[in-house]
Amino acid sequence: MKETDTRESSAINVIAQGTQIEGSIITNGDCRIDGIVKGNLVSKAKVIIGRTGKVEGNVTCANVEIEGAIRAESLMVNELVFLKATANVVGNISAGKIAIEPGAEFSGNCKMNNQRNAAAPTPQQPEKR
Repeated sequence: MKETDTRESSAINVIAQGTQIEGSIITNGDCRIDGIVKGNLVSKAKVIIGRTGKVEGNVTCANVEIEGAIRAESLMVNELVFLKATANVVGNISAGKIAIEPGAEFSGNCKMNNQRNAAAPTPQQPEKR
């Protein structure tokens, strides 16, 4: 059973150019979009939006590399958002880190989740006697 789980989580899901999917996608593995997805995309791994790829819906994942287009209310990424020079993103980004190549287009708000401060303990208040 463990071998099946490993294979499943390491599988790469590909939506090829010329393919259009209407509906949400939920996966544990990596996902590459070269076609069109009209719906939300949730992955516990990396998502790649290829140059011809287009997503019209919210994206939640561990990492994302964008060459194509995303139109979403929210793009929630635990680790790294990488916008390549051909990327066109409209929506709000919440991410651990973001990298933007010159030429990439982004319209929206960006919130960086500072993991270092979140993990730091809060100072204790002295007890009153």
